[in-house]
Amino acid sequence: MSIYLTAILKSKKDKIQDLKSILDNMVLNTRKEEACEKYELQQSLDDKTVFIFHEIWKSKDGLDAHNQQSYIKEFVEKAPDLLENPAEIYLAKLV
Repeated sequence: MSIYLTAILKSKKDKIQDLKSILDNMVLNTRKEEACEKYELQQSLDDKTVFIFHEIWKSKDGLDAHNQQSYIKEFVEKAPDLLENPAEIYLAKLV
């Protein structure tokens, strides 16, 4: 059963490039994960501080393993300095 995830992140205005660099690295590494079916990053045209991830995972176990990767842990550690507020995360599964 696939897991669908959407994450919305809002960068601090002076941290847009720092955040984008970390997010781009996450995309490069995450797409190599066996459980990853889709991992896309978009940046809003209207508000350059807003980034949106669209993800599809083969399983909850795969998503859990993803969250234990070093590049994800690095992002989580740096997030308070980069983000205006905590990421909004929406999870769904195909029924």
